[in-house]
Amino acid sequence: MTVSAPVREPHRHVLTVPVSDEQLAEDVAAFLAEGLTAGERVAYFDDDTAGLVLSRLADDGVDVTGPLRSGQFQLVPGEFTRAALHAPIDELTGLMEQNVAAALDAGWAGLRFSGQMDHGLRRPGGPVLDEYDRRLDDAVRDHPLRALCVYDHLRYPDELIATMRGLHPAELTAAPLHDDSLLRITETAPARVRLAGEVDHANRPQVRRVLATLIDRVVRGEAGEGLLTADLSTLRFVDVAGAVGLVHAADELPVSVRLRLENVRPGVARLLERCGAGAAPQLEWTVRERHALCPAEALGLAGGGEG
Repeated sequence: MTVSAPVREPHRHVLTVPVSDEQLAEDVAAFLAEGLTAGERVAYFDDDTAGLVLSRLADDGVDVTGPLRSGQFQLVPGEFTRAALHAPIDELTGLMEQNVAAALDAGWAGLRFSGQMDHGLRRPGGPVLDEYDRRLDDAVRDHPLRALCVYDHLRYPDELIATMRGLHPAELTAAPLHDDSLLRITETAPARVRLAGEVDHANRPQVRRVLATLIDRVVRGEAGEGLLTADLSTLRFVDVAGAVGLVHAADELPVSVRLRLENVRPGVARLLERCGAGAAPQLEWTVRERHALCPAEALGLAGGGEG
């Protein structure tokens, strides 16, 4: 099993090529959360994807309210990101060095950043993303700096992605059980999966197939010790047939096996109740309230201090 995770030393300049926005949010949120835990200043350069990342951080149980107020977490507004990508390349690298120095002066262990940079494709005279990444690689070697570059298939042409893969020393790799751009299913541990996105008629059969495969492993005693756990913290929507399918999957389990749904959103929990989940003896679930900051709220909290 391969699970997407931040690459540690010796690679501090890492590439991810998401196949969906769910993977983008997953990779970026994990990278930023690791920096917060390590005492680094973290920054996200927004260009209309900050909402995805903030939502995933909330789903992962990462409270960014304090880091935003202290200045440890900085959300760079989209207009600044776009303006920076149109600046001369020497100004970009100089700005990067200034930000590293500012983070160290404020008492943080270093600087870690990621962002959505596709506006650079619309730069007059053509993109400079390849040259920018070459200079970023030099800066990473010389400073306490970590960068996750995001080049997803939804926003970048395949030729540029191939070029960027050649420029980066490491790439995040992941082997999801399923990803159709609407729903992403990952195995986070033996007999433990995470569903992120939405379940509807288009991917319902894939959900049932994945659960059946994992249930078979549990029944055979290969994992889980009689328990299959599904984390639904990032499952925003499930249709009625999908909820019924989850209940039926539990109903069909041997008496020695249970299906546990964790961190279910209240709306999904109410639908499960209406579809008979309370009468399924081998189905259990926990509900978690969540509040994800929107980008405007995050920007409103920022700047409360310098650490």
